[in-house]
Amino acid sequence: MSKITDSVLYIGANDHDIDLFEGHFEVPLGMSYNSYMILDDKIAVMDTIDQHKTDEWLANLNEALSGRTPDYLIIHHMEPDHSASIAAFLAAYPNATVVGNKKTFNMISQFFPKLAIANKLEVENGGILSLGTHELTFIFAPMVHWPEVMMTYDAADKILFSADGFGKFGTLDTEDPEGWACEARRYYFGIIGKYGAQVQAVLKKAAELEITKICPLHGPVLDDDIDYYLGIYNTWSSYEPETKGVCICYTSVYGHTKEAAELLAEELRNRGVPKVALNDLARSDIHECIEDAFRYDKLVLATTTYNADVFPFMREFIEMLRERNYQKRTVALIENGSWAPMAIKAMKAKLEGLKEVNFAENEITILSALTDENRSKIAALADELAQGYGPEI
Repeated sequence: MSKITDSVLYIGANDHDIDLFEGHFEVPLGMSYNSYMILDDKIAVMDTIDQHKTDEWLANLNEALSGRTPDYLIIHHMEPDHSASIAAFLAAYPNATVVGNKKTFNMISQFFPKLAIANKLEVENGGILSLGTHELTFIFAPMVHWPEVMMTYDAADKILFSADGFGKFGTLDTEDPEGWACEARRYYFGIIGKYGAQVQAVLKKAAELEITKICPLHGPVLDDDIDYYLGIYNTWSSYEPETKGVCICYTSVYGHTKEAAELLAEELRNRGVPKVALNDLARSDIHECIEDAFRYDKLVLATTTYNADVFPFMREFIEMLRERNYQKRTVALIENGSWAPMAIKAMKAKLEGLKEVNFAENEITILSALTDENRSKIAALADELAQGYGPEI
């Protein structure tokens, strides 16, 4: 338990035991499950947490209450890492009123088919709940990133309780050596990235509010530079490149395609492109690769032909880009094939229909091992990709 303001407390928990968040995101720094309490004439608890930390959360809740009883449980998001302790909460505090929207209550009945809720408050978009001094306004945020999601704005302390928005991977008691943005970016494009239009709609609503703190359901409370966080979310959700640079993602069976990717990276650096991210899709965390692809303004895909298509890791990577609405980028293609190279054709087909994706003029076909001609064409591709980059990016 810790204080956010004199009347808003943090009562969440850190999970250092989890290895994969949502079953597929690597979280070497663990994960926080955030829950908050507003103390006023009436007491509101903001979300529950994952079932693995229910007992710890209930102990934090009891300590924060100091003998009082919660009046409301406000549910912003029904994903189980936030909702799994609803039944335990109501077992302890059966008279509390559960606050949510129509879709929230539909999902509660799905996750807890035998749960009887004595007191419900179904709210509308823009609805207001007064706790006394604290006046809470509910802001619906459908598909950020589930349909029932809503956020809450506390006018008294100027806090936006942002559900999964503005979250990041990592626990709150572990220092992240890379700061906030790196794991927040991987989190955003991994989990929310498909729903840029919906995030943009919420940001327009947020622009009308005076916000001094953002309290997400994962990651730290944000209170140092709100304009930065709103701005970076605007960049991410509008699919604009965040940083000028080149992301190279490759697959390689016997090392020749890897050699080409590494040579291109070296040539780009020699031409004054200081931001070059080189990723082996078979060995790198694929979500880190997705993060890099969205971060930089240019992307190189290099892969072998495999079963008249592309190598499986590349196929999965491109599909993940597609489902996250990858756009507004320059993409260069390199293929390798010993007898029937088809990877460029296959990659173009998979990328077809993406908005504002422009293909580099220089395409490279390698027939097994690199030749001097291949090296010359890699140099030409480096010249093309390096255009417009100065020594400082």
